[in-house]
Amino acid sequence: MSAPSPTPAPTPAPFPASAPTAPSAFPASPRRLLSPLELGPFTVRNRLVMGSMHTGLEDRAEDVPRLAEFLAERARGGAGLIVTGGFSPDLSGRLTAHSRVFDGRLAERHRLVTRAVHEHDGRILLQILHAGRYAAHPLAVSASSTRAPISPIRARRMSRWGIGRLIRAYAATARRAREAGYDGVEIMGSEGYLLNQFAAPRTNRRRDAWGVDAAGRRALPLAVTAAVREALGADRLLSYRISLLDLVEEGQTWEETLDLAQGLIAAGADVLSTGIGWHEARVPTIATSVPRGAFVPVTARLRAAVDVPVVASNRVHDPALAEQVLARGEADLVSMARPFLADPELPNKLAAHRAREVVACIACNQSCLDRVFVGEGASCLVNPRAAHETTLRLVPVPAHRARRVAVVGGGPAGLEAAVAAASRGHHVTLFEASEELGGQFLLAARIPGKEDYAQALESWRARLLAAGVGVRLGVRARVEDLAGFDTVIVATGVRPREVELAPASAGGPVVVSYAQLLSGEATAGNRVAIIGAGGIGVDVAEFLTAPTPSFTLDVEAWRERWGIGDPAQHRGGLQPREKGGPAPTTAPSGREVHLLQRSTTRIGAGLGRTTGWVHRAELRHAGVRQHVGVEYLGLAPEGLRIREDGAETLLEVDTVVLCAGQESVRDLADELAALPDGPAVHVIGGAERAAQLDAQRAIRQAVEVAAAL
Repeated sequence: MSAPSPTPAPTPAPFPASAPTAPSAFPASPRRLLSPLELGPFTVRNRLVMGSMHTGLEDRAEDVPRLAEFLAERARGGAGLIVTGGFSPDLSGRLTAHSRVFDGRLAERHRLVTRAVHEHDGRILLQILHAGRYAAHPLAVSASSTRAPISPIRARRMSRWGIGRLIRAYAATARRAREAGYDGVEIMGSEGYLLNQFAAPRTNRRRDAWGVDAAGRRALPLAVTAAVREALGADRLLSYRISLLDLVEEGQTWEETLDLAQGLIAAGADVLSTGIGWHEARVPTIATSVPRGAFVPVTARLRAAVDVPVVASNRVHDPALAEQVLARGEADLVSMARPFLADPELPNKLAAHRAREVVACIACNQSCLDRVFVGEGASCLVNPRAAHETTLRLVPVPAHRARRVAVVGGGPAGLEAAVAAASRGHHVTLFEASEELGGQFLLAARIPGKEDYAQALESWRARLLAAGVGVRLGVRARVEDLAGFDTVIVATGVRPREVELAPASAGGPVVVSYAQLLSGEATAGNRVAIIGAGGIGVDVAEFLTAPTPSFTLDVEAWRERWGIGDPAQHRGGLQPREKGGPAPTTAPSGREVHLLQRSTTRIGAGLGRTTGWVHRAELRHAGVRQHVGVEYLGLAPEGLRIREDGAETLLEVDTVVLCAGQESVRDLADELAALPDGPAVHVIGGAERAAQLDAQRAIRQAVEVAAAL
């Protein structure tokens, strides 16, 4: 059964077209986003799709109860349609050797998952994903014998017999999903996984019926879709995740993508869910530096060409933008994956006119994708309960057990501790020494590409107000101010570590800390040396070299910078470019910036796996001069004296920015601990440990402490 034809969309503007990029005002009434939609054999209650995310809970049968609770919480929160993480149809398609095939035994356990979602009026699809040459085990197979640049394993070429067996495996998986109570399945045909590998000449070099030309390359996706449609029956939904922009050399053309889309519909797909970019693409697609709605125009182009509902994805995570996309007819639904990690109640909050309380996803990838790609379970930096719902609970306390809680410090750790403790029913007062809440997030929000951090702070402020937390700004809490509180949570954060530099005999460069620079207390000249090349040093280098407005706020300039072109003109939507980085279309910054570190490892080695390469590319593109194995000798009238590669060198700079780590600010905690009959004291975040300024650890500690009160 095919879905009814949606309302015809207007012809979209030529690609690339402008798209909203700056944080939007929250919609007063997201009418379209919250309206129901007939989708294949059933109606979904709103247009918000919780897109597929691999959390690690899919990999072990023992974790099915945790997976059920994780998904049930999103169904309770109002998600219109939920798509699970990917499950392989056979052994060769597993992402890792530890991943699970969706066999009969696992399907039986998954009745717990589907029941949990259906109890809250949710709809749920099982995603069927064959990893192809992205499989991290010796059984990896693909259309041709190739090795992905992000994998150490060379995949074997699938035989024709193996292809036939795989088609049957997809159909069998769909039947098991039906028996387990799923409302349908989603076939993963995007992100460079197996079916995408068959569709693109980059990875399909076959000379038989499953290759040769574009018709042969799309034969397997179409055959799989037809087999799954038959196995599911007419009363289940079939979604296909289709790649609109491969963003790799020898990817698909737009004509090939449209032919595939029409073929999928003819084969029985009820809905097309869009995907952007292969995992091996050297173009960021979901990092926080990607402009909001950057890929909406190409989604709109597909929407105008097909007569089934289309799902928009990739950086359409702001409710206001999602409402605009639907209002303009550029998509019929919007997929938000990581935003549902950040806030499982997102739809319900929108419906209750509490949009400002939505926990904002900052697209940092630190607790979700970065963890998954190193074999760890996913969670969320701003919501550490994500995927830990059964173990990290915020249970309301009876009124007679409510405590008076003081939280000292209004950075991320203190903000989250105050909100979490108040949500349980405790009486919370938050003390902040400055006149503004936010701490290190205030500085982060000034970094080009991290503008979303400002929206996260707005969410915390709104939730403090809703939870009834008393906020005292401009008050540096003293021991006597905390008399009468039962519990004190010290979240006083960090201060920049000072670096002793031998002074110049006369004059010399101005020396400032990163905090002084990013807060606006100090400015930098045209020739700058940055001491310390960790995450903050890299951020400061980007801050000093980025244009105004930043590329994140100028979508057309961002596309040009990364070489994204019209897929009707360039295969895969990728313009010809130099190997190893973005297209050299923007002149380096007028500033001369030197980034220095003592270690001999490459700069940026400790950054996240999914975003570190983006930062390194930005540094190269901006012409930042990188120095490793540096010894700092002192200041000179003309600049900074260093020793590099055994030779003394003078960097002629007018400003030195210190990014050499942080020190805990915990004087208050030590004073409280010395009291004989003082309140219970908990030290969290940077005040407890300053190493690497770990917001993920700090916010998790805040929730854990609040949960234990």
